[in-house]
Amino acid sequence: MVAAAETRSFKRAAIVMKHVAGQPAAFKTIQRITHDVGTELGRRRDASAKSTHALAQMPADPPDLAVIETDGGRIHTREPGHGRGVHLSGEGWRETKNACLIRAQRKTFASDPQPEPPACFLDAKHVAKIAETSAIGVSAVDEVTLDDEDPQDFAIDLESALEEDWRPKRMVRTVISSMACSRDFGRQVAKEARRRRFYEAVAQAFLGDGLPWNWSIQKEHFPKAIPILDFIHVLTYLFLAAKAIHARDEESAWSQYVAWMTGCWQSETSQVIEELTAWHQRLGEPPKDASDTDVRVIVTKTLGYLRNNLERMDYVSYRQSGYPVTSAWMESLVKEMNYRVKGSEMFWNDPIGAEAILQVRAGALCDDERLVRHLRQRPGCAFTRRPDSPSL
Repeated sequence: MVAAAETRSFKRAAIVMKHVAGQPAAFKTIQRITHDVGTELGRRRDASAKSTHALAQMPADPPDLAVIETDGGRIHTREPGHGRGVHLSGEGWRETKNACLIRAQRKTFASDPQPEPPACFLDAKHVAKIAETSAIGVSAVDEVTLDDEDPQDFAIDLESALEEDWRPKRMVRTVISSMACSRDFGRQVAKEARRRRFYEAVAQAFLGDGLPWNWSIQKEHFPKAIPILDFIHVLTYLFLAAKAIHARDEESAWSQYVAWMTGCWQSETSQVIEELTAWHQRLGEPPKDASDTDVRVIVTKTLGYLRNNLERMDYVSYRQSGYPVTSAWMESLVKEMNYRVKGSEMFWNDPIGAEAILQVRAGALCDDERLVRHLRQRPGCAFTRRPDSPSL
């Protein structure tokens, strides 16, 4: 089962079982057991936080800093019983919801421990790689990271670019992933947090991008957590806006981006909003039929993004309090999830098969080894067929 969670396919898992573990198993058998185990993990995830059957282990002490980060993803699905490939209306893409809950240690400071932006945010090539993919506009900016198949882990690079002396230190990470709606997903995350004593933490921080459901979960389930807008998304909007405004002058576009990005990094977002407002007035409202690449559309959306999230952008205060200001931990997790569940040849039955593989992969990525613990506690023979075991 660990091989099924850590390799790219059930066939590869079967190869690992045969040549590494010395235990030959048909890939269909591994597929069936993965479905069973994923379903069991889902039930344990949804158990009461007070139940001894819950997946999360309750620590002896609450964390110094509890960090909750959430983000959406996508998974390719098909109708059950139709074989391989897409058999749904459209292209068969469904949204997944992901959360990492991190027990962390922090330091606090009397003044800003890093008043100037990290060097990677001032590197033109690096910023362009963060902010742009081919033919993408601001309307799709929430999908902008790196290409899913890029072997370079951008999140780790970003973490290393920030000063070592103020960043919170990750101690234990656990993962929640689901096809559920945002309301149900919020309950899942809250159960995990309660079991891990996050509500008793000395400090709590909740990081997300501009997706409304992120902040709905924060307000409903983590009202005492400090809400923090991921700075990478801010950077992306500002870069694309500056580039659109100064489309004919690359040097001016870069200078504008640096000024705006630095302003937001130093918690002077109100001034950036004032400057963008002046540009918005100068350019005018976009017509209804304007494309996503129209400078008026880009400036309007960037301005709205900053205004809507202004209360979540006090980055100087966050750094002084030892909170993270980027969702680097979440970006790293998304890549780890995508490695197993997202690819050109990967299709999952909608929704049961998709939900099962998400649970198995999430369990494997938890620092508390909950997948292994579940397998050891699982009653009966691991290879005994259980009822209601459709393929993934």
